[in-house]
Amino acid sequence: MKPCHRVLLAFILLLSSSCAFAQAPPKREFRGAWIATVVNLDWPTSKTGDPSTQRSQLITILDGLKAAGINAVVFQIRSECDALYPSLIEPWSYWLTGLQGKAPVSPFDPLQFALDEAHKRGMEIHAWFNPYRVERIVGSYPLAANNVAVLHPDWVIQMGTYRFLNPGMRAVRDYVASVIADVVRRYDIEGAHMDDYFYQDGISTQDTATFRAEPRGITNIGNWRRDNVNSLLRQINDSINVIKPNVKWGISPRGIYRNGVPAGITGNDNYSTIFTDAVAWLQGKYIDYLAPQLYWPFGGPQDYAKLMPWWSSVKNGRHLYIGQAPYRIVDASNWSATELPRQVRLNRVNAQAEGSIYFRANMGINDNPKGFKDSLMTDLYKYPALRPIMSWKETIPPNNPQSLTIAKYSSSAFLGWTAPPIASDGGLADQYVVYRSTSLPINVDDARNIVSIQGLTNYVENSLPPPGVTYYYGVTALDRLQNESGLSNVSGLTVVGIEEQTPVIADFKLYQNYPNPFNPTTIIAFHLPSEQHVSLRVFDMLGREVRVLADGVLSAGGHRFQFNGSGLSSGVYIYRVVAGNHVESRKMQLLK
Repeated sequence: MKPCHRVLLAFILLLSSSCAFAQAPPKREFRGAWIATVVNLDWPTSKTGDPSTQRSQLITILDGLKAAGINAVVFQIRSECDALYPSLIEPWSYWLTGLQGKAPVSPFDPLQFALDEAHKRGMEIHAWFNPYRVERIVGSYPLAANNVAVLHPDWVIQMGTYRFLNPGMRAVRDYVASVIADVVRRYDIEGAHMDDYFYQDGISTQDTATFRAEPRGITNIGNWRRDNVNSLLRQINDSINVIKPNVKWGISPRGIYRNGVPAGITGNDNYSTIFTDAVAWLQGKYIDYLAPQLYWPFGGPQDYAKLMPWWSSVKNGRHLYIGQAPYRIVDASNWSATELPRQVRLNRVNAQAEGSIYFRANMGINDNPKGFKDSLMTDLYKYPALRPIMSWKETIPPNNPQSLTIAKYSSSAFLGWTAPPIASDGGLADQYVVYRSTSLPINVDDARNIVSIQGLTNYVENSLPPPGVTYYYGVTALDRLQNESGLSNVSGLTVVGIEEQTPVIADFKLYQNYPNPFNPTTIIAFHLPSEQHVSLRVFDMLGREVRVLADGVLSAGGHRFQFNGSGLSSGVYIYRVVAGNHVESRKMQLLK
């Protein structure tokens, strides 16, 4: 290494270790985590557990990720030509029920459940597919009768105890693409994701016959293999853009493109070991994001300080989310507590790195190795972040939220607003960003002013301002691709001793219950412009009254009541307020 390069590298490392004190938190950053299901790595903890236990375990994982500041989940739903969702194409996963092809003992769709629970927590879901793997270890469990390898044994390559679908066959590519298209069509996912299991390491002549039968004019078998993978990825990209063009499409290849690229880097690579060309994907723009698995520390033959900047230099306008390895903190690598925070800070110095995806959810984040989760919660991800915008998809923002009001209670405040009208492109608000500032105008470019990113049209403030200080609030809307609207009207909240000064609400105001969906309790709040007789009742969808929460004279101002759904079935309920001559109803959902 040249002396000037040593000085530059030393400066980068110094900057990455010290800039925790200088870096402003980013307003936009992809903060993902892989939830691995193969061999029950993260979830479910047992392949013989009942669905209720498995649901509870997944909620625990998502709660932990939410607390850590994660805003996207990459959820493995196809590990060995199987499915963690009801499929007419592939069998239920062995890792879910203990027998491939066996359905859960009671109705359970893990993908839909993960979607619902992630969306409640403001996180998006990327469905994670292993493209070709049939069996990690041949004979470790019986394959279902409708497993593609049973139906089409001629589509399979076996190397030792490992079996995978032959990427050189057009029929295989069509089949894999159909599986992914089925999920994109049927589920409200934000992204489709593929990992790095393409060709198996050590392949030599196992696919020679296929090469001769389907060469497509290519004479070099290595180039042909890479083109096989490229053809599949283009096919998937085309189908996604036809079915749901807003769905993101990403891949997490190995962290080394080719040996010697950049200079000094050595190790198992993509190009010549598993026959994939990630640079071609970026140049062809038939993926939306790349997440190279940079599972190495600073220094050495897989130097993070070289690899991360190199990948950022070839991204060609697509997004780059670095695959990070918190599991290395607790495996034999025994990384120090400072390694990953330094890597994240170096990412932030490079404007071409839009975020991270961590492997894995439990071993690395939720188990808090050497305090890494603490560092996310209290430092790196202390403030929420919007996800980056993919400008090549769609950039029309939603309209502004409307009618922001604040109702003050003894130790909290309740913010409510109205969803915006449909945008010019037909888009609706998918989430809302709640900003809070002690000065005007509210700086929406400063992430430190963000207190919540959520799907509800109300927010409970549990940290009231100190006496004499005013908190100013404003809300923006986000569409599915995280395009952001302008601010709503701004409302202020000031506490003077035990008295509050809030904007006067001249009319009756009924807020959406919070939280919603809920289990088992939720808060129903409303504001009265004057003293009135009020009736607050809850009904089921058949119009049967299930609860009376209020029936009497209430004073002017804000009121809130807790509704407890214990003992009631999951479903949609209606709460109705009759206040004088005013009658208003809203729906709420109980999910158990």
